[in-house]
Amino acid sequence: MTSENRNMIVAIVLSMAVLIAWQFFSGVPQMEAQRQQQAQEQTAQQAAQPGAQSAAPAPGTVAPAPAALPPKAMTRAEALARSPRVAIDTPRVIGSVSLKGGRVDDLSLKDYRETVDPTSPIIVLLSPSGGPNPFYAEFGWVPGAGSNVKVPGSDTVWTAPEGATLTPTTPLVLSYDNGEGLTFLRTISIDENYMFHVVDEVDNATGEQIALHPYALVSRHGTPHTLGYYILHEGLIGVTTDGGLHEIKYKDIAEKKSQTFPSVGGWLGITDKYWAATVIPGSEEKVQARFSATQTGNDLIYQTDFLGDAVTVAPGAKATTDGRLFAGAKVVRVVDGYQKQYNIDRFDLLIDWGWFYFITKPMFIVIDWIYHLVGNFGLAILAVTVLVKLIFFPLANKSYASMAKMKAVQPEIQGLRERYGDDKVKLQQAMMEIYKKEKINPVAGCLPIVIQIPVFFSLYKVLFVTIEMRHAPFFGWIKDLSAPDPTTIFNLFGLIPWDPATVPVIGHFLMLGVWPIIMGCTMWAQMKLNPAPPDPTQKMIFDWMPLIFTFMLAGFASGLVIYWAWNNTLSVIQQSIIMRKNGVKVELWGNLKSMFVRDKKPKAG
Repeated sequence: MTSENRNMIVAIVLSMAVLIAWQFFSGVPQMEAQRQQQAQEQTAQQAAQPGAQSAAPAPGTVAPAPAALPPKAMTRAEALARSPRVAIDTPRVIGSVSLKGGRVDDLSLKDYRETVDPTSPIIVLLSPSGGPNPFYAEFGWVPGAGSNVKVPGSDTVWTAPEGATLTPTTPLVLSYDNGEGLTFLRTISIDENYMFHVVDEVDNATGEQIALHPYALVSRHGTPHTLGYYILHEGLIGVTTDGGLHEIKYKDIAEKKSQTFPSVGGWLGITDKYWAATVIPGSEEKVQARFSATQTGNDLIYQTDFLGDAVTVAPGAKATTDGRLFAGAKVVRVVDGYQKQYNIDRFDLLIDWGWFYFITKPMFIVIDWIYHLVGNFGLAILAVTVLVKLIFFPLANKSYASMAKMKAVQPEIQGLRERYGDDKVKLQQAMMEIYKKEKINPVAGCLPIVIQIPVFFSLYKVLFVTIEMRHAPFFGWIKDLSAPDPTTIFNLFGLIPWDPATVPVIGHFLMLGVWPIIMGCTMWAQMKLNPAPPDPTQKMIFDWMPLIFTFMLAGFASGLVIYWAWNNTLSVIQQSIIMRKNGVKVELWGNLKSMFVRDKKPKAG
């Protein structure tokens, strides 16, 4: 086996290792997730607020058990109608605040729809208890240790001004009198995007000193349907000063039941792929941050909450505490802006950039910057590919030049093989002398593929986790760069009214669209630049490799396939130019011709 062919095989093995790993960690879970049944509508459950604490709340405190389940589950509309409400209406969200409990439990995102169809329903993020899939946020007070002070809870009905609506310019002020000398005020405001600011105030007219602990929580009833990808975190999430980033899967917290971490500032909540709800204490506030799961009936209630140190309120005095709620889409610009504006510790990690944050996020920033220039994320990806090629041009140029020199000395190498026969030691010594003399790096052929691997990874992650790529169109039939090419050759790209994906077991592999085929053709052309290996086994591997990669990449995001096809095209052009520059024959057209024109054998006699 020649060094050139060995290098090619090493490069192919590296590429296949990456693709197989990604297919295992993303494609297989996706297929499994598709077989899961959607969870049944959740029965009504009352979320528990944190229990009474001492002046410095002890970690690991367990919330009281949820209330008994009602006999019948309700629709979302019925659950919303159970309590009086104040409407929320902003440029980005629409919903309502429940006056029962003062909860933010009804929120939909105006800018995002369930599918690429512009008439499909908008995304519902938060939902009330009692209806399907309850998911909500709550703020309030709990009494200090040994105190029986009456504080507003989840069943308290607050009073709101007549005709009130929560908008970015009109905050909502709620009030509650406990009838025992304490008056509570709650002021809820919201900005133009997804950040709520909740200020709780208590006025003590009891004649006695009281101690109250502020709290905030995000609660989700029932285990939600998740995508099941290894490379994507969906579940409980947060950052604390004691523990750093916490990414806790639903099944893990269901086993551990509860985890508590002391923190100064930080944030915690529950995240989906593109949306999240998190509660955020003040950046200097000392809290106990808790992640928990409580079994209620047949379902689990997942909750993240923080409990602050006791606030002492003297007779005739007032005390105030505040916190924030992020509830919305994980838009990179918005999340990063909140981190800076409110000094929220590592809030950008709400977006799952992964272990290679230092590669993935810069890749997104460049793509997003170009997108704002050209107005199309597909074109931005093509432009980034060119930039990457330019950045690594010196290294790739050196690699291709070394490969070209290696081709040029192949006749000499073949002579050495004939000369030394089976004496591999002397053959290797003689070959190394030639490489040293001609300044050839035998492993240079691997470099272009090795360089491409981190770029491939970072682009894959960007396409997969960033909401900016969700439903981002390219041209023609590609309406969503983050989704696979929707066409398939097995129904003649839509001419036959049949969906190959419905075929049991192999349907996933029959979705072979136009762009994966284009990618396979460009990879095939790149391999045909090199002369065919003399060894039949190697030749068979090289001949089948483009087809194998075509099927493997068919289920990947179309944006990634477009990148790969464009990258292959640029590589073919670059390698051809370098080969000509070094006086090496470009084998592409000859190899293509040989596929269709057989060599004429001389006639016998």
